[in-house]
Amino acid sequence: MSDSSSFRAAAPAGTALPATVHLIAMGAFALGMASYVTAGLMPMIAGAFSVSLAMAAQLVTAFTLAYGLGSPLVVALLPARAQRSGLLAALAVFVLANGASALAPGFTSLLAWRAMAGIGAGVYLALGIAAAAGVSAPSQRGKAIGAIMGGMAGGTVLGVPLSLLLAQQLGWTAALWLVAILGALALAGLLWKLPVLPAPSSASATSLRRKLALLADGQVLRILLVSLLAAIASLGMYTFVAPLLAWSAHGEALSVTPFLWAWGVGGIAGSILVGPLADKLAAPTLTMCLLLALALALGALPLAAGWSTWLTLAPIALWGAAGWALQVPQNQQLLAVRTARGDGNLAIALNESALYLGSAIGAAAGGALLLLDGSARTLAAAAAAVAVLAALLQLAQWRSDAA
Repeated sequence: MSDSSSFRAAAPAGTALPATVHLIAMGAFALGMASYVTAGLMPMIAGAFSVSLAMAAQLVTAFTLAYGLGSPLVVALLPARAQRSGLLAALAVFVLANGASALAPGFTSLLAWRAMAGIGAGVYLALGIAAAAGVSAPSQRGKAIGAIMGGMAGGTVLGVPLSLLLAQQLGWTAALWLVAILGALALAGLLWKLPVLPAPSSASATSLRRKLALLADGQVLRILLVSLLAAIASLGMYTFVAPLLAWSAHGEALSVTPFLWAWGVGGIAGSILVGPLADKLAAPTLTMCLLLALALALGALPLAAGWSTWLTLAPIALWGAAGWALQVPQNQQLLAVRTARGDGNLAIALNESALYLGSAIGAAAGGALLLLDGSARTLAAAAAAVAVLAALLQLAQWRSDAA
């Protein structure tokens, strides 16, 4: 099973997605839980370790920084012929780090284990997306990537509330044990089902210096910039859903939960539905359509809120769908551009970093804008403008490729 032909034979055209893809998606589900559950556990953790909420929040920072900055370095250093073992090792590190987090004797060790979990998560997702595309038939690769993103979205929308409910009953460590157990189940399945992944034939696959040369590839940088701008608009605005609802409710007390569910359910639907489209439409075309849908949804938020707060459920669901679905064609483009050169995995890892960086920039810029203007309506309009800017950049890339 070590050669390319046996590898591709695992996924003949016209069949259902290979079991390997679903196992990778199960691991991504655990990743989605781990990425967001710590924010909900902060009050419990702060009480358990007698630290402030501000200090407990650094657990989120440690995870996200390690995910966004550490994982591309690890992927870049990974030997070309170690893709299968790298994927399995990354998931094993993620599982062990979550288990160790639950057993941490002090806050400092917990902080270190959350950073380790972040590195494992980032490396696993980058290698997992590439592996899912590789084990699938060419006509199903978009669907395969969509399944992985759907797993991430599902972990965020379904897994986080479930794990928080478990934490309320059994303590905060129960949530992390649930993440570790789900990750371990995915790991066991992948040890059994994941075939040997063929190394790229390009000589650049063995050279770190040549791998990092992708940062000089203008096409890659434009794709990453589109992802960054989309994350600033989408994930940045997500931080301010509660202020938007407070502004539109005119003092009426409303729970933010139904609106976050609408965003998350939209994300799951978008990740699943975009797969078949990604296998039929050119990736740049699909990216453009999704960026326009994202801009439309964000721009419609204040308009819908002006009529009724509950009307915002529709644009929020569209926003979630477009934002999550967007990364399927983006990752497709990166794989198409760089896989033959041996650094497709690294390109995906950098794309994930762009998303985390964009989320941080969007949250910071939105907070500053909110302080200056004080209106969530202006914030939504600004997010829509950033999405339009991303669409214009994509249009310029589109025309450049066609020329």
